[in-house]
Amino acid sequence: MRTTLIFSIALAVWACRTTDTFRGTEMPERPIADFKLPDQNGRLFKLSDHRGKVVLFFFGYTFCPDVCPLTLSTWKRVHDALGADTAKVKFVYVTVDPQRDTPEKLKTHLAVFSSDILGLTGSPAALKEVYADFGVYIEKVNIAASAAGYLMNHTTRMFVVDQTGVLRLLIGHDAPVEDVAHDIRLLLKEKK
Repeated sequence: MRTTLIFSIALAVWACRTTDTFRGTEMPERPIADFKLPDQNGRLFKLSDHRGKVVLFFFGYTFCPDVCPLTLSTWKRVHDALGADTAKVKFVYVTVDPQRDTPEKLKTHLAVFSSDILGLTGSPAALKEVYADFGVYIEKVNIAASAAGYLMNHTTRMFVVDQTGVLRLLIGHDAPVEDVAHDIRLLLKEKK
């Protein structure tokens, strides 16, 4: 009897250890307000049109010297790693520099990484509402000595919205491809 009890406890502990969990940071579940912004192809992106899919967001800009191209490169590899599951995922890049990131500029820039990445821009007022809903930090930094004139400081995390439009995860821009793909697959397994 005692052996059975010890075995049962050990089995329960082992079962708890093997439960698959997210590798990104889980957020208190919060619905993202529906919004519309134009994409790089002249079409209107509406978040609610993508219910049933996991949507990854990143807020960056095409003149970004480091974090943004690194994240887009990671997204390309996550896209490839997901295989057939990619059909259930959207990758959405929202500019933090609408002054320079025209739809044409976004289209040329994103095509280097993947034609499946949507690039959104819009009026400063419309973008400001989206930044606020996600809690994105943005700061323009003038650099007189640079040919670019200025850089944008911004939040560098990926925001993962589940199939029901709820923000669920934050993932660091430097997260391993395997971790990002893992978390997306966990969300895709959930019954919503």
